[in-house]
Amino acid sequence: MNLSVFMDSMEPITVYVHFPWCLKKCPYCDFVSFAKAREAIDHRGYADAVLAELRRRADALGERELRSVFFGGGTPSLWEPEELGRVLAAITSAAGRLSPDLEVTVECNPTSLDEQRARAFRAVGVNRLSVGVQGLDAERLRFLGRLHDPDGGLGALAAALRSGMPRVSGDLIYGVAVGTADEAREQRPEHAAAEARAVAATGVSHISAYSLTVEPGTSFGELARRGRLPLAADDGVADTFFAIDEALEAEGLAHYEVSNYARPGHEARHNLGYWQGVDYVGLGCAAFGTVSRPDPRWGLRSAGTEDGGEAFAVRYRNIASPERYMAAMAEGGPAIPVESEERLAPETRLSERIMLGLRLREGFDLEAAAAALGVPAWSPARRRAAERLERAGRLAIDGGRLSVPRASWVFADGIAADLF
Repeated sequence: MNLSVFMDSMEPITVYVHFPWCLKKCPYCDFVSFAKAREAIDHRGYADAVLAELRRRADALGERELRSVFFGGGTPSLWEPEELGRVLAAITSAAGRLSPDLEVTVECNPTSLDEQRARAFRAVGVNRLSVGVQGLDAERLRFLGRLHDPDGGLGALAAALRSGMPRVSGDLIYGVAVGTADEAREQRPEHAAAEARAVAATGVSHISAYSLTVEPGTSFGELARRGRLPLAADDGVADTFFAIDEALEAEGLAHYEVSNYARPGHEARHNLGYWQGVDYVGLGCAAFGTVSRPDPRWGLRSAGTEDGGEAFAVRYRNIASPERYMAAMAEGGPAIPVESEERLAPETRLSERIMLGLRLREGFDLEAAAAALGVPAWSPARRRAAERLERAGRLAIDGGRLSVPRASWVFADGIAADLF
């Protein structure tokens, strides 16, 4: 067997499927999503389009072990379970090998999840639900544009657990201020910690807690640009981060990544793949994918033979419009409707590994990652930056392994950028 083919077969791979519709667009959301009533969605037609794309991209799965499948959006819990199940069955059939603990996640909003629907997802092979609770304060939920109230969020978690779903995660957003830009009322750290404890008390095995980020192109982004968005102070957000950390660790959920907590063995395997630099195939409109040495038959301009033996990858993004995507797939032509593509040089991939790997509590092995990519781990500038960060107590260096001390996690992105 060709050695590169053998090595590829030993590497895991994941699949992300994008479902582009939701009942309402949240003002902070910068993902590609479109508000639409459930009955107005062409559930079967979209599944057919994703299956058509999968047939063209199946070579990427090859003999590699499929570690996880993640249905994101939008609101994938709006998708009829039968149609989502058709897509899942085709993905697992196309995979060369399945991980013995294959993780299959569906993102859910409380307004489109009840026990019956959770059971239906479980019946088609889903084994993990991630529920967007986002908060347990009615005023903040309204400010965030959510359609559910506090009881609705907790009720959705309870319904998912009653269904027998093996793994359930709850999402929270903190660092939210309400009111006006001149008179912002910030969430208190102790209140955020109490909300986190209430979610943990439902029995979920995983919690994601994200600070509110204001992105350009969103409703919140426009309000911020005009100086009309109430914003929480950075110091208060940092205090809230540590208050949630203390609360959830006390509840038995380990803080294994900057924004994520899990009971032992219940870490999000799909997201771990991103943080560890695992290839992923993106399916559906607006989906991103990053694949090493993609097949030239994909028609990507960046594909082809390796230059000088370098290990490269291509990141692509499918067209964002659901209608254009579905039409292109229905035509049955050889081309996949790609909006953009980028060939990632090994040094670029190493910078990404630094950025994402340092978000993990355990950090990552810089020297092993660099060796796998065929590039030097330590430039003189990177070595100087690492030693300076270590002296400042913001970086731990153990041989080739780098990690950010817990007290400095709030600075993780800036620390990583210093090492590029």
